[in-house]
Amino acid sequence: MMRADRPGNDSVTAVLGPTNTGKTHLAVERLCGHSSGMIGFPLRLLAREVYDRVVRIKGASQVALITGEEKIVPKDARWFLCTAESMPLERDVAFVALDEAQLGADPERGHVFTDRLLRARGREETMILGSEALRPMVKALVRDAEIITRPRFSTLSYAGARKISRLPKRSAIVAFSAEEVYAVAEMLRRLRGGAAVVMGALSPRTRNAQVAMFQAGEVDYLVATDAIGMGLNMDVNHVAFASLHKFDGRRQRRLTVAEMAQIAGRAGRHQRDGTFGALSEDGPGAFGPEEVLAIEEHRFPPLDHLYWREGEPDLSSIDDLIASLEMRPEARVLRAAPEATDLAVLKRLASEDWVRDRVRSPAMVARLWAACGLPDFRKTGVDPHARFVGRVFGHLSEGGGHVPHEWFAAEIARLDNVAGDVETLAGRIAAARSWAYIANRADWLADPAHWASRAGAVEERLSDALHASLTQRFVDKRTTVLMRQIGADKGALPVVIGEQGEVSVEDQTIGTLQGFRFAVAPDAKAADKRMLLAAAERRLGPERARRAQALVEAKDDAFTLDGTAIVWGGHEVARLAAGPMLTRPRVVPDRALECLDRQTQDAVRGRLEAWLAARIARHLPGLLAIEAAQRDAGASAPLRAVAAALGEAGGIVPRLGIDAAVDGLDAGARKRLRGAGVIIGALDLFDARLLKPEPARWRRALIAARGVDTKEPPPAGATVLARGEAGAGIGHGFRLLGRQAVRVDLVERIARAAHDGRDGFRPFVPDPALATSMGIAPDTLSRLMAALGFRSLPPQEGRPRWVWRGLARAAAAPPPKRDNAFAALAGLGSGHG
Repeated sequence: MMRADRPGNDSVTAVLGPTNTGKTHLAVERLCGHSSGMIGFPLRLLAREVYDRVVRIKGASQVALITGEEKIVPKDARWFLCTAESMPLERDVAFVALDEAQLGADPERGHVFTDRLLRARGREETMILGSEALRPMVKALVRDAEIITRPRFSTLSYAGARKISRLPKRSAIVAFSAEEVYAVAEMLRRLRGGAAVVMGALSPRTRNAQVAMFQAGEVDYLVATDAIGMGLNMDVNHVAFASLHKFDGRRQRRLTVAEMAQIAGRAGRHQRDGTFGALSEDGPGAFGPEEVLAIEEHRFPPLDHLYWREGEPDLSSIDDLIASLEMRPEARVLRAAPEATDLAVLKRLASEDWVRDRVRSPAMVARLWAACGLPDFRKTGVDPHARFVGRVFGHLSEGGGHVPHEWFAAEIARLDNVAGDVETLAGRIAAARSWAYIANRADWLADPAHWASRAGAVEERLSDALHASLTQRFVDKRTTVLMRQIGADKGALPVVIGEQGEVSVEDQTIGTLQGFRFAVAPDAKAADKRMLLAAAERRLGPERARRAQALVEAKDDAFTLDGTAIVWGGHEVARLAAGPMLTRPRVVPDRALECLDRQTQDAVRGRLEAWLAARIARHLPGLLAIEAAQRDAGASAPLRAVAAALGEAGGIVPRLGIDAAVDGLDAGARKRLRGAGVIIGALDLFDARLLKPEPARWRRALIAARGVDTKEPPPAGATVLARGEAGAGIGHGFRLLGRQAVRVDLVERIARAAHDGRDGFRPFVPDPALATSMGIAPDTLSRLMAALGFRSLPPQEGRPRWVWRGLARAAAAPPPKRDNAFAALAGLGSGHG
């Protein structure tokens, strides 16, 4: 063991001062300047950080890392970076340093730092690093130490209280529980795009990945526990305290001024000044004037005691071990440490008969005490942890004295699962740390190197998953990018538009430009949508203008009609609305085109109107001819009346109701209607071309543009509809006849066949073959024959007979009202048209 009476041990230097004084940097320089050395740190994270730095200087083959859960000890190792608890004091090295030695005043771990301060010595040089408050303790316990005070490189000043939404970039927000850390990080995600998360319980791999995000500027905020106060180096400009109270393992208490200063001192780096503040302006979360003054001037009450526990306890028996660990210190400035977890576990196990039966030698006492040193990484409490330690010791004290690899492998396999949320993954990592600690005890496993590698691999996978989970939960990269880029000028966004219309800022998709309409990304938070819309609207003008020009120059086949919507490039750009005539609907551009200037809007509307007119002329020439006759002042009154009815009904109208006008048509008028494609049938007037799929679709669109519900059209190519489908034919060129609906051109064919087959007014038997071939049922045919003016007679030899009686035209039926644009469709309600 290293002792104070070793030759050369009087070269002890205490380097004291506030944060950002370069104390740790000085110790690393001195370490590398000696032939061998060791530094003890308060955190595994900090030990790992300095280990990586020394490896870059000395090479991996000569540098060791020793923590509870991780041991990298090359056979030629000469420089050791350790946690304070894991310092191998039996090694003879030229240089030894203890970082953050003022932690000797911590009730939980203080006895470890006090022991190292008293016993850890380098052969040539020893360095004690700590705050100025440690000075009286150094003078009392290491009387020959040279004390050097180092001033802070930069100024630390109070910046007042600020809400989270107003914190400056490069801020660290400090909280004192995982729940509070998560709550603050979630709020930052909503308000500012997110934050990195750093807690002492994180594995170095997760912590480094989170810090790397902050250092690289991927996020502008970092939320951490007070672990950042222990020398972790980050580019923080401002430290904000979410709270000034913490639970210290025994009670909820207010931070001491020294603790506040230790954390606040992370703001600023080297020569760059830093600021600190709180999130609350008043109440228990606010700084008092005296506290602010003390922190700014680095004046803290000196420590008047450190906690101590025998560092070399008596291992003769369990009772001697417990007695030596509960000894009172002799020095006036030392106080007996409160009962730590390891001692509490030892007492629990000492009460077990089976433990006492196995612990009958100093070697076995030492083995029991080593097992009790297994940290409670999972924070389960003394009793559950004592049971776990008891099981481990049970294996260490029987057989070959090793933990069974079957148990170890099964537990590691159970933990090797990267599914789950942040809390689940953090819990698995805590459990994995217990097994990593076991694997790094050289004599606890038959093949410790193998199992240490397995445990390390599992922790790495869980750490990567935890980093990904933390990032997914607490970082919205899109909002972060926008907040960084927008500033006060939303027009400064570097917007990029992809081939599929995706709109991105620094590779973060904020939405899509669908035609001329910007749609915010569906996963965007409600609070962000207004910002995203504003940002996009200011930057998409040139792209929209380019698209408008492309629309104006597009060929006709670039446009399609979907219902009443005009579609270009897969996106709706306008809709049809009622116009002065059925074939002259208005083109109403989509509201998204209002972002264009007036001249461009007019050009777009003109192009769409030209395309629409060309398509109507192509698919509905008959309707255009009908409407021309309706407007022709030189046409006869019956022709204009029939044309009006046809025009209003979209080229298919029942004859009933306009029969008087039809009868009044002269030969020239009838010829003109035939030239327009109109068939004057026995029951209907119609343009047969309108029954074809594409003209029928355009006819429906023009009728729908006038606000008429055209309902679902019949199936393409249908001629006769069954009862269940009959309603689909109403308004689409079908005539309802009982349980079937028959297309009007087929009705006319049957009517012609019936008249061709009759013999004047004498009874006759029609040939049913035509109707049967069309799928028309006998009942439907009977109804049709009656509508055509035939009366049924008793069948002859089982065959139906009919006699012509003539159509009883409703001569007195009033003509359609001219003030009703859809008067000609009156028959639709009774199943015609």
